[in-house]
Amino acid sequence: MDFNVKRLAADAGTFLSRAVQFTEEKLGQAEKTELDAHLENLLVRAENTKQWTERIMKQTEVLLQPNPNVRLEEFVYEKLEKKAPTRLNNHDLLGQAMIESGNDFGPGTAYGNALIKCGETEKQIGGAERELIRSAAIKFLTPFRNFLEGDFKTILKERKLLQVKRLDLDAAKTRLKKARMADARAAAEQELRMSQSEFDRQAEITRLLLEGVSSTHAHHLRCLNDFVEAQTTYYAQSYQYMVDLQKQLGSFPSTFSNNNQSSASGGASISVPTISVSASLPSVSAGHGSSAASGGFNELRGSNGSRRARVLYDYDAASSSELSLLADEVIVVSSVPGMDSDWLMGERGSQKGKVPITYLELLN
Repeated sequence: MDFNVKRLAADAGTFLSRAVQFTEEKLGQAEKTELDAHLENLLVRAENTKQWTERIMKQTEVLLQPNPNVRLEEFVYEKLEKKAPTRLNNHDLLGQAMIESGNDFGPGTAYGNALIKCGETEKQIGGAERELIRSAAIKFLTPFRNFLEGDFKTILKERKLLQVKRLDLDAAKTRLKKARMADARAAAEQELRMSQSEFDRQAEITRLLLEGVSSTHAHHLRCLNDFVEAQTTYYAQSYQYMVDLQKQLGSFPSTFSNNNQSSASGGASISVPTISVSASLPSVSAGHGSSAASGGFNELRGSNGSRRARVLYDYDAASSSELSLLADEVIVVSSVPGMDSDWLMGERGSQKGKVPITYLELLN
Protein backbone atom coordinates (compact mmCIF):
# COMPACT_ATOMS: atom_id res chain seq x y z
CA MET A 1 0.00 0.00 0.00
CA ASP A 2 2.87 2.34 0.87
CA PHE A 3 4.43 1.60 -2.55
CA ASN A 4 1.21 2.41 -4.36
CA VAL A 5 0.86 5.74 -2.55
CA LYS A 6 4.42 6.70 -3.44
CA ARG A 7 3.86 5.66 -7.06
CA LEU A 8 0.65 7.65 -7.22
CA ALA A 9 2.41 10.70 -5.77
CA ALA A 10 5.26 10.34 -8.29
CA ASP A 11 2.81 10.04 -11.21
CA ALA A 12 0.91 13.06 -9.99
CA GLY A 13 4.15 15.04 -9.74
CA THR A 14 5.14 14.04 -13.27
CA PHE A 15 1.72 14.98 -14.64
CA LEU A 16 1.89 18.34 -12.88
CA SER A 17 5.36 18.97 -14.26
CA ARG A 18 4.16 18.27 -17.80
CA ALA A 19 1.13 20.51 -17.34
CA VAL A 20 3.29 23.36 -16.09
CA GLN A 21 5.73 22.93 -18.98
CA PHE A 22 2.93 22.84 -21.55
CA THR A 23 1.30 25.96 -20.10
CA GLU A 24 4.55 27.90 -20.00
CA GLU A 25 5.26 26.95 -23.62
CA LYS A 26 1.88 28.25 -24.68
CA LEU A 27 2.54 31.48 -22.81
CA GLY A 28 6.00 31.79 -24.33
CA GLN A 29 7.71 31.51 -20.95
CA ALA A 30 9.58 28.27 -21.63
CA GLU A 31 11.71 26.85 -24.41
CA LYS A 32 10.28 24.08 -26.60
CA THR A 33 12.29 21.33 -28.25
CA GLU A 34 11.38 21.32 -31.93
CA LEU A 35 11.14 18.12 -33.90
CA ASP A 36 13.48 17.78 -36.86
CA ALA A 37 12.08 18.85 -40.24
CA HIS A 38 11.96 15.30 -41.63
CA LEU A 39 9.84 14.07 -38.73
CA GLU A 40 7.53 17.07 -39.02
CA ASN A 41 7.02 16.37 -42.74
CA LEU A 42 6.24 12.73 -41.97
CA LEU A 43 3.65 13.80 -39.40
CA VAL A 44 2.00 16.15 -41.90
CA ARG A 45 1.93 13.44 -44.58
CA ALA A 46 0.38 10.93 -42.17
CA GLU A 47 -2.34 13.39 -41.17
CA ASN A 48 -3.09 14.19 -44.82
CA THR A 49 -3.24 10.48 -45.62
CA LYS A 50 -5.75 9.97 -42.84
CA GLN A 51 -7.97 12.86 -43.93
CA TRP A 52 -8.00 11.93 -47.62
CA THR A 53 -8.54 8.25 -46.86
CA GLU A 54 -11.62 9.14 -44.80
CA ARG A 55 -12.94 11.39 -47.56
CA ILE A 56 -12.36 8.84 -50.34
CA MET A 57 -14.03 6.12 -48.25
CA LYS A 58 -17.07 8.30 -47.59
CA GLN A 59 -17.54 9.25 -51.25
CA THR A 60 -17.03 5.65 -52.38
CA GLU A 61 -19.73 4.50 -49.98
CA VAL A 62 -22.05 7.20 -51.35
CA LEU A 63 -21.29 6.05 -54.90
CA LEU A 64 -21.98 2.40 -54.15
CA GLN A 65 -25.04 3.09 -51.99
CA PRO A 66 -26.65 6.52 -52.58
CA ASN A 67 -29.42 5.90 -50.01
CA PRO A 68 -28.21 7.31 -46.63
CA ASN A 69 -30.78 5.26 -44.68
CA VAL A 70 -29.48 2.02 -46.17
CA ARG A 71 -25.90 3.07 -45.42
CA LEU A 72 -26.86 3.74 -41.80
CA GLU A 73 -28.56 0.35 -41.54
CA GLU A 74 -25.51 -1.42 -42.98
CA PHE A 75 -23.29 0.47 -40.51
CA VAL A 76 -25.42 -0.69 -37.56
CA TYR A 77 -25.35 -4.30 -38.73
CA GLU A 78 -21.58 -4.08 -39.17
CA LYS A 79 -21.10 -2.78 -35.61
CA LEU A 80 -23.39 -5.54 -34.30
CA GLU A 81 -21.32 -8.03 -36.34
CA LYS A 82 -24.46 -9.27 -38.05
CA LYS A 83 -25.15 -9.83 -41.72
CA ALA A 84 -27.36 -7.17 -43.29
CA PRO A 85 -30.53 -8.50 -44.96
CA THR A 86 -30.35 -8.93 -48.73
CA ARG A 87 -32.35 -6.26 -50.51
CA LEU A 88 -33.27 -5.61 -54.14
CA ASN A 89 -31.43 -2.74 -55.79
CA ASN A 90 -33.01 -0.26 -58.19
CA HIS A 91 -32.18 -2.33 -61.27
CA ASP A 92 -33.82 -5.39 -59.69
CA LEU A 93 -36.96 -3.41 -58.84
CA LEU A 94 -37.19 -1.93 -62.34
CA GLY A 95 -36.62 -5.34 -63.91
CA GLN A 96 -39.27 -6.92 -61.73
CA ALA A 97 -41.81 -4.22 -62.68
CA MET A 98 -41.04 -4.66 -66.39
CA ILE A 99 -41.38 -8.43 -66.27
CA GLU A 100 -44.67 -8.28 -64.37
CA SER A 101 -46.10 -5.68 -66.76
CA GLY A 102 -44.88 -7.67 -69.78
CA ASN A 103 -46.62 -10.80 -68.50
CA ASP A 104 -49.77 -8.77 -67.92
CA PHE A 105 -49.77 -7.34 -71.46
CA GLY A 106 -48.98 -10.80 -72.80
CA PRO A 107 -45.61 -12.37 -73.69
CA GLY A 108 -47.01 -13.02 -77.17
CA THR A 109 -47.36 -9.32 -77.94
CA ALA A 110 -44.42 -7.30 -79.21
CA TYR A 111 -44.65 -4.80 -76.36
CA GLY A 112 -45.09 -7.44 -73.67
CA ASN A 113 -42.20 -9.52 -74.98
CA ALA A 114 -39.96 -6.43 -75.19
CA LEU A 115 -40.79 -5.49 -71.58
CA ILE A 116 -39.89 -8.97 -70.38
CA LYS A 117 -36.58 -8.91 -72.23
CA CYS A 118 -35.78 -5.44 -70.82
CA GLY A 119 -36.72 -6.61 -67.33
CA GLU A 120 -34.44 -9.64 -67.55
CA THR A 121 -31.57 -7.39 -68.68
CA GLU A 122 -32.17 -4.96 -65.81
CA LYS A 123 -31.97 -7.87 -63.38
CA GLN A 124 -28.68 -8.94 -64.95
CA ILE A 125 -27.33 -5.42 -64.45
CA GLY A 126 -28.60 -5.53 -60.85
CA GLY A 127 -26.60 -8.70 -60.26
CA ALA A 128 -23.49 -7.08 -61.76
CA GLU A 129 -23.99 -4.09 -59.46
CA ARG A 130 -24.14 -6.33 -56.38
CA GLU A 131 -20.90 -7.98 -57.45
CA LEU A 132 -19.29 -4.54 -57.88
CA ILE A 133 -20.36 -3.53 -54.36
CA ARG A 134 -19.10 -6.80 -52.88
CA SER A 135 -15.76 -6.58 -54.69
CA ALA A 136 -15.28 -2.90 -53.79
CA ALA A 137 -16.03 -3.59 -50.13
CA ILE A 138 -13.49 -6.41 -49.90
CA LYS A 139 -10.69 -5.09 -52.09
CA PHE A 140 -11.00 -1.32 -51.59
CA LEU A 141 -13.01 -0.13 -48.61
CA THR A 142 -11.83 -2.77 -46.11
CA PRO A 143 -8.07 -2.04 -46.56
CA PHE A 144 -8.75 1.69 -46.23
CA ARG A 145 -10.79 1.12 -43.07
CA ASN A 146 -8.10 -1.18 -41.64
CA PHE A 147 -5.54 1.60 -42.04
CA LEU A 148 -7.72 4.11 -40.19
CA GLU A 149 -8.68 1.73 -37.40
CA GLY A 150 -5.30 0.01 -37.10
CA ASP A 151 -2.10 1.57 -38.37
CA PHE A 152 -3.16 5.18 -37.95
CA LYS A 153 -4.40 4.63 -34.40
CA THR A 154 -0.99 3.17 -33.56
CA ILE A 155 0.64 6.25 -35.10
CA LEU A 156 -1.59 8.51 -32.99
CA LYS A 157 -0.67 6.60 -29.84
CA GLU A 158 3.07 6.84 -30.47
CA ARG A 159 2.82 10.49 -31.53
CA LYS A 160 1.04 11.30 -28.28
CA LEU A 161 3.74 9.45 -26.33
CA LEU A 162 6.39 11.43 -28.23
CA GLN A 163 4.71 14.65 -27.12
CA VAL A 164 4.83 13.43 -23.50
CA LYS A 165 8.54 12.58 -23.79
CA ARG A 166 9.21 16.01 -25.27
CA LEU A 167 7.47 17.72 -22.35
CA ASP A 168 9.54 15.63 -19.92
CA LEU A 169 12.72 16.57 -21.78
CA ASP A 170 11.93 20.30 -21.75
CA ALA A 171 10.92 20.16 -18.08
CA ALA A 172 14.27 18.50 -17.29
CA LYS A 173 16.08 21.26 -19.20
CA THR A 174 14.20 23.88 -17.19
CA ARG A 175 15.09 22.21 -13.87
CA LEU A 176 18.77 22.06 -14.87
CA LYS A 177 18.74 25.80 -15.60
CA LYS A 178 17.21 26.53 -12.19
CA ALA A 179 19.57 24.24 -10.23
CA ARG A 180 22.16 26.10 -8.17
CA MET A 181 23.67 23.54 -5.82
CA ALA A 182 26.18 21.03 -7.15
CA ASP A 183 24.14 18.04 -5.99
CA ALA A 184 20.99 19.47 -7.54
CA ARG A 185 22.78 20.13 -10.83
CA ALA A 186 24.20 16.61 -10.90
CA ALA A 187 20.74 15.14 -10.32
CA ALA A 188 19.24 17.46 -12.97
CA GLU A 189 21.91 16.51 -15.51
CA GLN A 190 21.28 12.81 -14.88
CA GLU A 191 17.53 13.35 -15.34
CA LEU A 192 18.17 15.33 -18.53
CA ARG A 193 20.32 12.53 -20.00
CA MET A 194 17.60 9.98 -19.25
CA SER A 195 14.85 12.22 -20.68
CA GLN A 196 16.93 12.91 -23.80
CA SER A 197 17.51 9.17 -24.30
CA GLU A 198 13.80 8.35 -23.91
CA PHE A 199 12.83 11.19 -26.24
CA ASP A 200 15.29 10.08 -28.93
CA ARG A 201 14.09 6.48 -28.63
CA GLN A 202 10.43 7.51 -28.95
CA ALA A 203 11.23 9.83 -31.87
CA GLU A 204 12.87 6.90 -33.68
CA ILE A 205 9.87 4.64 -33.05
CA THR A 206 7.50 7.33 -34.30
CA ARG A 207 9.67 8.00 -37.34
CA LEU A 208 9.70 4.32 -38.34
CA LEU A 209 5.91 4.12 -38.05
CA LEU A 210 5.46 7.30 -40.08
CA GLU A 211 7.80 6.09 -42.80
CA GLY A 212 5.55 3.04 -43.04
CA VAL A 213 2.90 5.34 -44.54
CA SER A 214 4.79 4.96 -47.84
CA SER A 215 4.01 1.24 -47.73
CA THR A 216 0.40 2.15 -46.99
CA HIS A 217 0.32 4.32 -50.12
CA ALA A 218 1.70 1.43 -52.18
CA HIS A 219 -0.92 -0.92 -50.73
CA HIS A 220 -3.71 1.56 -51.36
CA LEU A 221 -2.49 1.93 -54.95
CA ARG A 222 -2.97 -1.80 -55.46
CA CYS A 223 -6.41 -1.51 -53.88
CA LEU A 224 -7.22 1.36 -56.22
CA ASN A 225 -6.25 -0.79 -59.21
CA ASP A 226 -8.54 -3.54 -57.92
CA PHE A 227 -11.39 -1.04 -57.55
CA VAL A 228 -10.89 0.26 -61.09
CA GLU A 229 -10.82 -3.32 -62.38
CA ALA A 230 -14.09 -4.07 -60.56
CA GLN A 231 -15.68 -0.96 -62.07
CA THR A 232 -14.37 -1.85 -65.52
CA THR A 233 -15.87 -5.33 -65.24
CA TYR A 234 -19.21 -3.91 -64.08
CA TYR A 235 -19.50 -1.33 -66.85
CA ALA A 236 -18.31 -3.81 -69.50
CA GLN A 237 -20.90 -6.36 -68.39
CA SER A 238 -23.64 -3.72 -68.28
CA TYR A 239 -22.68 -2.50 -71.75
CA GLN A 240 -22.70 -6.03 -73.15
CA TYR A 241 -26.07 -6.76 -71.55
CA MET A 242 -27.54 -3.65 -73.18
CA VAL A 243 -25.96 -4.41 -76.57
CA ASP A 244 -27.44 -7.91 -76.48
CA LEU A 245 -30.81 -6.45 -75.48
CA GLN A 246 -30.59 -3.93 -78.31
CA LYS A 247 -29.98 -6.73 -80.80
CA GLN A 248 -32.93 -8.70 -79.42
CA LEU A 249 -35.21 -5.69 -79.75
CA GLY A 250 -33.80 -5.05 -83.23
CA SER A 251 -35.13 -8.44 -84.35
CA PHE A 252 -38.68 -7.31 -83.58
CA PRO A 253 -40.84 -5.99 -86.49
CA SER A 254 -39.84 -2.37 -87.10
CA THR A 255 -43.48 -1.25 -87.31
CA PHE A 256 -46.80 -2.62 -86.19
CA SER A 257 -50.34 -1.31 -86.33
CA ASN A 258 -52.40 -0.06 -83.40
CA ASN A 259 -54.42 -2.91 -81.93
CA ASN A 260 -57.59 -0.83 -82.13
CA GLN A 261 -57.26 -0.13 -85.86
CA SER A 262 -57.50 -2.31 -88.92
CA SER A 263 -54.33 -2.86 -90.89
CA ALA A 264 -56.17 -1.44 -93.90
CA SER A 265 -57.17 1.81 -92.19
CA GLY A 266 -54.16 3.64 -93.62
CA GLY A 267 -53.31 5.25 -90.23
CA ALA A 268 -49.73 6.01 -89.24
CA SER A 269 -47.91 3.01 -87.80
CA ILE A 270 -46.13 2.95 -84.44
CA SER A 271 -42.35 2.69 -84.68
CA VAL A 272 -40.18 0.55 -82.42
CA PRO A 273 -36.59 1.86 -82.61
CA THR A 274 -33.86 -0.29 -81.13
CA ILE A 275 -31.50 2.47 -79.99
CA SER A 276 -33.76 4.99 -78.28
CA VAL A 277 -37.44 4.84 -77.45
CA SER A 278 -37.71 8.61 -77.86
CA ALA A 279 -36.20 8.64 -81.36
CA SER A 280 -38.73 9.38 -84.07
CA LEU A 281 -39.02 7.14 -87.13
CA PRO A 282 -40.40 8.25 -90.47
CA SER A 283 -44.05 7.22 -90.55
CA VAL A 284 -45.10 4.78 -93.24
CA SER A 285 -48.55 3.58 -94.11
CA ALA A 286 -49.60 0.32 -92.52
CA GLY A 287 -49.09 -2.64 -94.77
CA HIS A 288 -47.62 -1.04 -97.91
CA GLY A 289 -44.59 0.75 -96.39
CA SER A 290 -43.62 -2.21 -94.25
CA SER A 291 -43.97 -4.75 -97.04
CA ALA A 292 -42.11 -2.51 -99.49
CA ALA A 293 -39.16 -2.10 -97.16
CA SER A 294 -39.11 -5.80 -96.35
CA GLY A 295 -39.39 -6.64 -100.03
CA GLY A 296 -36.46 -4.36 -100.84
CA PHE A 297 -34.19 -6.12 -98.35
CA ASN A 298 -35.35 -9.55 -99.56
CA GLU A 299 -34.67 -8.54 -103.16
CA LEU A 300 -31.18 -7.33 -102.18
CA ARG A 301 -30.38 -10.62 -100.42
CA GLY A 302 -31.64 -12.59 -103.42
CA SER A 303 -29.68 -10.64 -106.03
CA ASN A 304 -26.29 -10.70 -104.26
CA GLY A 305 -25.84 -7.12 -105.52
CA SER A 306 -25.41 -3.86 -103.61
CA ARG A 307 -27.66 -0.89 -102.85
CA ARG A 308 -27.28 2.56 -101.36
CA ALA A 309 -29.00 3.00 -97.98
CA ARG A 310 -29.65 5.93 -95.66
CA VAL A 311 -28.88 5.48 -91.95
CA LEU A 312 -31.87 6.22 -89.70
CA TYR A 313 -30.11 6.33 -86.31
CA ASP A 314 -26.64 6.44 -84.79
CA TYR A 315 -25.20 2.99 -84.11
CA ASP A 316 -22.07 2.11 -82.10
CA ALA A 317 -20.33 -1.05 -83.26
CA ALA A 318 -20.28 -3.74 -80.57
CA SER A 319 -17.29 -5.57 -82.10
CA SER A 320 -14.58 -5.15 -84.72
CA SER A 321 -16.73 -7.02 -87.26
CA GLU A 322 -19.43 -4.32 -87.13
CA LEU A 323 -19.51 -0.83 -88.65
CA SER A 324 -20.47 2.22 -86.59
CA LEU A 325 -23.13 4.42 -88.19
CA LEU A 326 -24.18 8.07 -88.06
CA ALA A 327 -27.77 9.16 -88.61
CA ASP A 328 -28.57 10.47 -92.15
CA GLU A 329 -25.33 9.30 -93.73
CA VAL A 330 -25.52 7.18 -96.92
CA ILE A 331 -23.61 3.92 -97.17
CA VAL A 332 -23.46 0.98 -99.58
CA VAL A 333 -24.93 -2.30 -98.33
CA SER A 334 -24.78 -5.79 -99.73
CA SER A 335 -25.75 -9.29 -98.70
CA VAL A 336 -23.20 -11.94 -97.76
CA PRO A 337 -24.12 -15.64 -97.99
CA GLY A 338 -24.64 -17.20 -94.56
CA MET A 339 -25.13 -13.85 -92.76
CA ASP A 340 -28.00 -13.47 -90.30
CA SER A 341 -31.14 -12.08 -91.98
CA ASP A 342 -31.16 -9.07 -89.61
CA TRP A 343 -27.75 -7.89 -90.84
CA LEU A 344 -26.13 -6.68 -94.05
CA MET A 345 -22.56 -5.87 -94.98
CA GLY A 346 -22.03 -2.11 -95.01
CA GLU A 347 -19.29 -0.11 -96.73
CA ARG A 348 -18.20 3.49 -96.20
CA GLY A 349 -15.13 4.25 -98.27
CA SER A 350 -12.44 1.86 -97.07
CA GLN A 351 -14.40 0.92 -93.93
CA LYS A 352 -16.44 -2.25 -93.98
CA GLY A 353 -18.50 -4.15 -91.42
CA LYS A 354 -21.87 -5.64 -90.46
CA VAL A 355 -24.81 -3.27 -89.96
CA PRO A 356 -28.35 -3.98 -88.64
CA ILE A 357 -31.11 -3.57 -91.25
CA THR A 358 -33.43 -1.91 -88.71
CA TYR A 359 -31.16 1.13 -88.83
CA LEU A 360 -31.34 1.44 -92.63
CA GLU A 361 -33.65 2.73 -95.33
CA LEU A 362 -32.87 1.50 -98.86
CA LEU A 363 -32.64 4.19 -101.53
CA ASN A 364 -33.76 3.85 -105.10
